[in-house]
Amino acid sequence: MKIYLASDHAGFELKEKLKTFLAGLGYEIKDFGAFQYDAEDDYPDFIIPAAKALSEDVKNGIESRAIILGGSGQGEAVVANRFKGVRATVYYGGAEEMIKLSREHNNANCLSLGARFLSEDEAKKAVKLWLETSFPNHDYKNWQRHQRRIDKIDKL
Repeated sequence: MKIYLASDHAGFELKEKLKTFLAGLGYEIKDFGAFQYDAEDDYPDFIIPAAKALSEDVKNGIESRAIILGGSGQGEAVVANRFKGVRATVYYGGAEEMIKLSREHNNANCLSLGARFLSEDEAKKAVKLWLETSFPNHDYKNWQRHQRRIDKIDKL
């Protein structure tokens, strides 16, 4: 599975560490930047191309995901969620159950991390859990309810 990465200056260092971590897990990585630390850069410049790529994959039935980073992850998720088929969720610490629910209930395909609130180990643990958690299939009793809701969102 291909993983798209993108970050501004606030998440740059953590993105670089996650890139190595993900490659070590065998994922194909496409990095949309930032490619160097620049305190004056703007997160939409990096998030938009990553979200566009993910949206195109969704449109073409290609399974991929995106991990985007910023100070809090909030603005990055706002940008990503403007693209059809992208379902970004924010994580900056707290209950890990939220990560699982983002996949199980919302089939989130984009994880937006708040780099200023997560240690490297916390981020790696969250990313691994998010990537390993699948959206329920037809065997799951509540699958239809969750899919129905996602379908309504995708019609927007």
